[in-house]
Order: sequence, then structure tokens, then C-alpha cells
Amino acid sequence: MKIGIVPMLGQRLIRIVFLLGLTAGIFGCSQGSEQSSGQRSSPELTRGLGGEPASLDPAAAADTFSTQVIQDLYEGLTRETSTGEVVPGVASSWTVDSTGTKYTFRLRPNAKWSNGEPITAQQFLKSWQRVLDPRQASPVASDLRLIVGAAAIISGKSPPTALGVTAPSADVLIVTLERPAPYLPQLLAHSAAFPIYSESTARSHDSNTWVSDGPFVLSSWLPGTALDLRRNVAYWDRTNVMIEHVKYQFAPDQNAQFAAYRAGQLDMTDTVPPNAIDSLRQEHSKELVIAPYLATAYYGLNLAEQPLQASLKLRKSLSMAIDRRRLVAALALGQTSAYGFVPPGTWNYELQHLDWEKLGDGDRIAEAQRLYLEAGYSGAKQLHLRLLFNSNPSIKQTAIMVAAMWKEVLGVETVLTDEEFRVFLQSRHDKQKWDVVRLAWNADYNDASNFLDILRSNSSNNDTGYSNPSFDRSLDEAAQAIDPEIRRGLLEGAERLMLADYPVIPLYFFVSKRLVKPYVSGVRPNALDRVGSKSLVILPH
Repeated sequence: MKIGIVPMLGQRLIRIVFLLGLTAGIFGCSQGSEQSSGQRSSPELTRGLGGEPASLDPAAAADTFSTQVIQDLYEGLTRETSTGEVVPGVASSWTVDSTGTKYTFRLRPNAKWSNGEPITAQQFLKSWQRVLDPRQASPVASDLRLIVGAAAIISGKSPPTALGVTAPSADVLIVTLERPAPYLPQLLAHSAAFPIYSESTARSHDSNTWVSDGPFVLSSWLPGTALDLRRNVAYWDRTNVMIEHVKYQFAPDQNAQFAAYRAGQLDMTDTVPPNAIDSLRQEHSKELVIAPYLATAYYGLNLAEQPLQASLKLRKSLSMAIDRRRLVAALALGQTSAYGFVPPGTWNYELQHLDWEKLGDGDRIAEAQRLYLEAGYSGAKQLHLRLLFNSNPSIKQTAIMVAAMWKEVLGVETVLTDEEFRVFLQSRHDKQKWDVVRLAWNADYNDASNFLDILRSNSSNNDTGYSNPSFDRSLDEAAQAIDPEIRRGLLEGAERLMLADYPVIPLYFFVSKRLVKPYVSGVRPNALDRVGSKSLVILPH
């Protein structure tokens, strides 16, 4: 979600994506010791994080809170700048052969782990094999699917050693793809492709045994409170890391995060008060950062259990009964109504739509009611649903509004269940607990396949249980297509197939919003909402 879902928003689920609503307040100055000149003696950046990471293991992280921190702790062959540009990371350079399917990466001779040992190509190979190994059950395994042999490994048909990657020397990694994928360098900047030093260090959340290769290392983790990082003195590009310490302060309560920001206890947030955006634009425009964001919030429908499994008409009626325009207006978070799954702004892709999007409210409601009756439900025979979501005021507000719409339009009785984030990450996989689950996905890389792949029959992120061979086949054909226009047509056709089956109910598309103190330099809007601490600088203040 990405939850999410990120959890997730990519998620990555699940890359799991949350938008939090906060109340407005008074802005304050930053706290902390400073020299007489006004500059901090030891620059520290304190960031608000809307939830506690579930894992700092690159192969296990499925939510946006985890991946945000992991981006500071690890680095792949490539990395992204603050504007989203892909640049060399652990790899100093790479070449591509004439077919566009064979990449040769050369590792930097000065790339080291935080314990001082050199990073090797063999460690990348072993790390990727680990992600793809079905015994690992990694939620990000699908991100490496385009490598030769990856799909067969994920399905258990081939051993991890069958992966189309070789390491002929310690500083050379050769990657062979099933098809040309010009976005591969961007994908390799994502946590799924990060190397690990060892299985034990990847699973460790103890600063005493921590080993990573990014600009920062784990310093401490106080469960439920905060996570501290310190600059990695062995990092190859350490001279360009201007922050000595980064503190992620967990703030799942949106009011608490904004209060901490205005009191000077946070230098930046990962959310913005929805009812304060207008005043912030007028009075604190330099502190407000809003950008388009490749992320979709949606409800997943349980297709493994009754009553939703067997009735397409019932699933469609539930989707049509939701007034998305009224929903996003009430949330006031800057979202746009979603009548498709892949968000606007996705590279080489035309936005797809549910076929009834243009209906007026009267006709939409009438059709929803007709389908509901034809599905066998009425005032005398009410539908009862269980809606599961993670504890969050905005997400809860959405659930209350949707349940009210279902009741008003169709007469549906809905039981709402909200769970603490970490508990929810487990419950969303248990289809005995819910009929409808609130999910979200934010992109790992800018391509429509990153959204559609999560609904493949065998995807670890497919919480709905959706399975349509024609949909899977269209994605497979798109994966083999060399012509970008043909590929786009196949992906768009696949989304139309999926939307017609109603395994999900798209709700809205996100924008990213955060507050940043004027003395924090380097925050740049980008479509993937990645703001690594490496790119930031604390100015004298």
C-alpha cells in the first residue's frame, strides 16, 4: 500500500499510501542547539512519518513508511535525484546492447558497506535471487519480473539460480531482460533491487549489528516513537551528504504531527492539514509543497468469498453508488475522483474510465439500484458488508461516507473495522475478516504495468483474489511488446478488462503534500513523491 498499500499507496502493497487530515495552527521556529552564528553545531533533520515502518528489510517492506526510511539506508545500482532524475548509484556506469535487453553495470571501486567492506556484484545477484525466491514471499518480487527467469522463479517453477543475471567479476553485473525496458534504471533505484550484506543484517533492526550501503545507517529505533539515522561515514558519496542525523518521528495521529511542526519539533511533515491549504497558500506558501503523485486509493472486493465473489452486478452497483465528487470535496485533500485504476501522469498511457463515468447523478443512482435488485437484494433482503481499513482519520472519514452512500442509495448495512497499521498489514491478507478492504498503491516506477501487475492472478499484492486469464495474458503480451504504441494498447486494454470485472472500486487519485521549514533546502516535487534525506541541506537560521 503501497496502504497503503501501500501499503500502500506500488504499493508496496504494498506501497502503502496514506493521506492524513490535520487541523490548522500557528507556525513556530525550530528547536535545537545552534551556534552563535545561527547554524546548528551538528545538523539534524527531524521528519514526520505518518506511521511506523513495518520492516527495514528491502525484501520485506510493503508500505510507504518502510520504503521512505529504506531509501535513506540503502542504495541500488542507480538512484533518483530530488527531481526524479535517474543517476548512477553503486554502479558508476552501464551500457545496453543493441537489442535493449542486456545491461552491463560496472560498480564503483569505492562503493562500500557501512562496515567498510566493498560491495560486490555477487551481493546484488544474491539479493535479487532472495527477493524472487517464493520462500521469501517478498511483496516486491514482481518488480523484478522483467528479468529473464524471474517469473518462473516467483511461481516456483525454477530455482532462484535460474535468474538471468551474472556476476563475472566483483565489479561487473550483467542483467538480461525478457524484453526491452527503458525504465529499468529507474526500477533499479527502488528498494526491491537494493543489495543486502547478509540475511541476518537485512532482518536486523539493531543498530549494533546494522550494515547497509546508503547515505545513512540505523542509529536507534524506539518502537512507537521515533527512528534515528546517522550519516554513513563509509558511503562512497559521503562528502555530498550534508545532514549528520535524521530523526523520523512517528506521527500516526495527524493532529499531533502538525502540532509538532508548528511547535518547531519537526522540520518537515509528510502531510498537510486539509482545512488549512487555502490559508497556507496565502500566508506560508514557501512552506507548502504540493505535487502530482502517481498513487490511487481504492477499495478491494473479496472475490474469494460470498457475497461478492459470484455477482458482477452487485460489485458494479456498489461502485456506482459512490459519489466520488462529493467524497473528494469533503476530504478536501486535493485528490481527484478516480474512475479508473492507473493515475493520470503515467508515462506513455491514456487514462482509462469506467463506462458510466459521464452519467448524471440521477441516472447513476438509478442504474446502481437496478443492478442491486437484479443481484437479488432489496429493502427486504439487505446486503451486509464488513469494511476493513487502517486507523487514520481521513481513511475513516472516507469509510463512514461510503457506508452512508451505500445505505442511502442501496440500503446496504456496513460494519466498519479499523485496525492499527501493523495489525492491518496482516489482516488484509485474511479474507475471512473482510468483504471490502481499503487499499492504495503508489508507483515504484513510472509505468502503467506497475499498477496493473498488482492484480495479476499470482501477484503477492493481489489481496482481492482477482483472476482473469485474459487480463494476465494481455499483461504478458505487453511485457513482450517492443513497440511502445503496441505495448500501450495492450496495457490499456488490460485495464479495461479489469475495470469491467469490478475487482476493485477506485476512489481517488492522490497529490503529495507536505510542509517544509524555509531553512530546509532541496525538497523538490516529483511524481513518485520521493524525498531522500541525502538531497537535503539545513541552511543557517
